[in-house]
Amino acid sequence: MKKAIISFIVVLIAFMAVLFIYAGFKPNTFRVERTACIKARPEKIYTLIENFRRWDFWSPWNRLDPGMKKMFNGAEKGTGSVYEWEGNDKVGKGRMEITETTSLSKIVIKLDFLKPFESHNITEFTLIPRGDSTQVRWTMYGPNRYMAKVMGIFFSIDDMIGKDFEAGLANLKSIAEK
Repeated sequence: MKKAIISFIVVLIAFMAVLFIYAGFKPNTFRVERTACIKARPEKIYTLIENFRRWDFWSPWNRLDPGMKKMFNGAEKGTGSVYEWEGNDKVGKGRMEITETTSLSKIVIKLDFLKPFESHNITEFTLIPRGDSTQVRWTMYGPNRYMAKVMGIFFSIDDMIGKDFEAGLANLKSIAEK
């Protein structure tokens, strides 16, 4: 009986060691990207993204915690605009700041999650005119820290964040096409 327990512990430790070593070989950065074709002009879509106060209309996270505290600072819209939030466990706490804009085609946001896990990433929205429609690309990328690599063995960040991006783009499409 004692040998069986010791053997089990040795196998468990070896399995965990292999997992931790495997995690170390995962990429040092991550990237999540989704696109949608929206039947609206870039101007209409751009104004919904460049003004954080308008995110209430389409952001998938606002629906997860309607009572979340929101603070807006800096410029009203565009470069220098800041949005901070604090909510339940589903939305956590964080801060976004628009750091770069290219008129009607690109918005770059510095995204800092503070809770439940701290991370610092970049989010970009790229708008590409396609006839009477606009292709909207929503991208998030950043460092893939070691603990995120370990978690990535069991959970796909692309699947987790990607489904939120898909929901947000669907909401954006619904509003912009009205």
